[in-house]
Amino acid sequence: MRALFTFAGALLLASPAYAAKSAADLAIRAVTVIDVEHGTRIAGQTVIVQGDHIAAVGTDAAIAKAWAPARTIDGKGRYLIPGLWDMHVHFGGGPDLIEENKALLPLYVANGITTIRDCSGDLPEQVLAWRGEIANGTLFGPRLLSSGAKIEGIKPIWKGTVEVGSKADVDAAITRLHDRDKVDFIKITDSTLDPKLFLYALGQAHAQGIRTSGHIPMALTVEQAVDAGISSIEHMDYAFKAGVKDEAAIAADFAAGKIDRAEANRRLDVGFDRATAMAAYRNFAAKGVFVTPTLNGSRIISWLDSEDHSKDEYLSLIGPKLRKTYDWRIERAAQADAAGIAARHAHFDRMAAVLPMLAEAGVTIIAGTDAGFLNSFNYPGQGLHDELTLFVKEGLTPEQALSSATRAGPAWFGQLDRYGAVAQGKAADLVLLDADPLKDIDATRTIRAVVMRGKLYDRAALDAMLAETRAKVAAWDSTH
Repeated sequence: MRALFTFAGALLLASPAYAAKSAADLAIRAVTVIDVEHGTRIAGQTVIVQGDHIAAVGTDAAIAKAWAPARTIDGKGRYLIPGLWDMHVHFGGGPDLIEENKALLPLYVANGITTIRDCSGDLPEQVLAWRGEIANGTLFGPRLLSSGAKIEGIKPIWKGTVEVGSKADVDAAITRLHDRDKVDFIKITDSTLDPKLFLYALGQAHAQGIRTSGHIPMALTVEQAVDAGISSIEHMDYAFKAGVKDEAAIAADFAAGKIDRAEANRRLDVGFDRATAMAAYRNFAAKGVFVTPTLNGSRIISWLDSEDHSKDEYLSLIGPKLRKTYDWRIERAAQADAAGIAARHAHFDRMAAVLPMLAEAGVTIIAGTDAGFLNSFNYPGQGLHDELTLFVKEGLTPEQALSSATRAGPAWFGQLDRYGAVAQGKAADLVLLDADPLKDIDATRTIRAVVMRGKLYDRAALDAMLAETRAKVAAWDSTH
C-alpha cells in the first residue's frame, strides 16, 4: 500500500500542474500590451523577461503556472510598448566635447529610447568605440548604431569625414567603413562631393548590400538618388524637393552654374506640385526608401523669433560647451528681418504639409530628431517625444507616429525579427507607460519604467540618471 501511494505521488508531481516552474528575471503583470504593428491593445497580459529577451507573453493565469520571476512589477492600468528608437542623432563639437557628448547617453534611456542611430558628427572614432563599449556592457547607454565617418568630397566644411575625389577613393572609403570600422550604414553628404561620385557611392554601397543615407546634392534630382539605391532620405526638405515639378530643370541650372543655391531654393519653394509629389512618393515606397523628416529641429529654428528657450529646464542636462554650439544658429536666425521670419515660418509649414502625403503614398516614416551639437534646443531624449507630437499635429495618427519610433527603425535595419514588438522571442527593450499612446501620442512621455537589454530601470532609477547628468553639468558650469 505504501508503494502504491508513493507511485501515485510521483505521478502527481510529474503532471503539468506540479511541474517545476521556469526561472525568469522579471514579470510585468496585468499590463495592456500595445501591438504597434496592428494598432491594437491587448489587455490583461503578463510579460516574462529572461536574460535579454522576452520569454513569454500571455494571461496572468497561464504565466503563473509556468514561470517563477525573481521580480514582479504591477502593470495594471498601464501600457507596454517596444523600446523607442531615435533614428537620427549626432555627437560632435570636437575632442574637447567628448565627455559632454558621452553624458547625453543616459538622457536617451531616461526618455525610453533604447536604440539610437548616429548619423555622423566629427567624433566618428569615439562614437564607434562607444558602440562597442555599450554592446559589451562597459558603458551605459542605448544600443548605438553608427555610420562612423561620413563620405564627403575634398576639403568639406564638415569635419569627421572620409574625403573622396575619385571612384577609387570611393571604393577605398566603402571598404574602410564596411570592413575595418564595420559601420551599420554609410552616410554620404554633399558639401564638396562631386554629384557623380555621390551617385557612384550610392550604387557601390547598394551593390554590396550596405544601407545608405545622406544629403542629396542640389545638382541632382532626388529621383536620381533613389534610382542609385539610397536607403533613407534624411530631412523633409529632400522629400519636398522630390515633389517640385521642374526639379530636374532646377538641378540642371544649378549644375551648369546658371543659378546659385539661394535662387535654386527660391524656385523649389514655389514649385511644389501634389501630383508630382505623390508619384515620387509612391516610387519611394515601391523601392523601399524610408524618410526621416526631422521636423522638430526645423520647427525650433523656424520659430526662434517668438519662442524663448533660454529658460528651458532641459538646458540643465546639456553641457556648457555643447550649449555654446547652439549659438551659430541662434545668431543667424536673429539676423532675419520681418520678411525673412515670415518666409522661415512659411517654409516650415510647406515642409510639414508633406508628412501626410508620404503616409498616404505608403512611405515608411522614421522618427529621428537630428538632436545633438549645433542643433539649437533640439534636446537628446526629449526631442523624440517632441517629434512624435509634431507628427500627429501635422496629420499622422498616434498609431502611425508610434510605429515610426518603434518599428520603422528595426524595419530599416532588417531587424524586425528581434525588435519592434512586445512578443515572445523579441528583445527585452520595453517602455511601461501610465497612459495610452494610441489615444494620445503624448502618452509616450508618461514613462513609469524602461526595460533595456532585459534590465529594469524603474522611475526612481530613471530620475537618478537625470539627476546624475544634471550634477555633472552643474560641475562643468562651475568651472566653465
